[in-house]
Amino acid sequence: MKIGFDVFTGCLSSQFCWSVTLSSEVSRKIREYRPRLPQGQWAPVADLVRATVAATAPATCYAAEHLLHVVGRLAVWADRSGLPRDPGTWLRTETIDAFILSGSKAVEDSTLLTYRTWLRRAREALVWVQRGEAPPARLSSPRTPQPPYERGELARLRDWATRLPGQARLDGLALMALGAGCGLMPGEVPRIRGKHVRVTSGGVAVLEEELLSRLVACHSDWEGTLAELAETSGPGFLFRPGRKVAAAKNLVSSWPARHRPHAGLPPLSARRLRSTWIVGRLSEGITPEAVASAAGMASPAGLAGYHQWVPPLPREEVIRLLRGRRS
Repeated sequence: MKIGFDVFTGCLSSQFCWSVTLSSEVSRKIREYRPRLPQGQWAPVADLVRATVAATAPATCYAAEHLLHVVGRLAVWADRSGLPRDPGTWLRTETIDAFILSGSKAVEDSTLLTYRTWLRRAREALVWVQRGEAPPARLSSPRTPQPPYERGELARLRDWATRLPGQARLDGLALMALGAGCGLMPGEVPRIRGKHVRVTSGGVAVLEEELLSRLVACHSDWEGTLAELAETSGPGFLFRPGRKVAAAKNLVSSWPARHRPHAGLPPLSARRLRSTWIVGRLSEGITPEAVASAAGMASPAGLAGYHQWVPPLPREEVIRLLRGRRS
């Protein structure tokens, strides 16, 4: 790949006379980027890394600084491994996979997977720059829902969370109340503050509709716990209130990783708690439309994967429902 990059104008040209003018802000970030790497490792690949990011950033949805970070580390790793100083070699699929598999004790697995995604998108952009070739179609399958907790498991997990010390107890109960009691998605749990919970005169705990863009009423099994947590938290977050940011990557998943139940109990999982809520409401005979709406789904079709865990209604209940109401 032959590319030239003018750091003063932000103009990049390829051997095919293709060019793009970067914004002055992006051009400045690329020009001034300095990673936290030894200068002796960075200097030999610096210009090629900057040129590669300048070529690929406009064709991806990622910020230039993110691409500089990951492409720079890939380039340094490739250089230390004896590979040619060539962006086309760095961004080969086998090179990317080898880099990711080499791992780092200081980097979490989820972060490495993010790096791989960024690098693969950069490769697609590079192939387009070189040959005008469109990226391959991205095939994916729907995520399989996590199985719900059994009633006995949930009760024992609740008892375990209640016995945790200090803030861990409040965090564990908040995660369970918002998941198994309200059916929230993992990404919604960190946003809930005490002020977002309204308790009606009848004792029903209702979450703020404006925040979630839907009506969510906590199940009666958890409404008392949620009301107490809301009163304790006040304007603060219900889950992990000591954090300095409203949301952070792995904020929800990292808590169960640090707090493991005793032998014989499964770990807490926000996705399994949500599944428990969905299956529980369907098992109670609530209409799929109402469950899907409260779960934040676009339509009841999103519930298809959960029906495998919904037990059939008793014969007498089926007859009662089919008979209908008398006018």
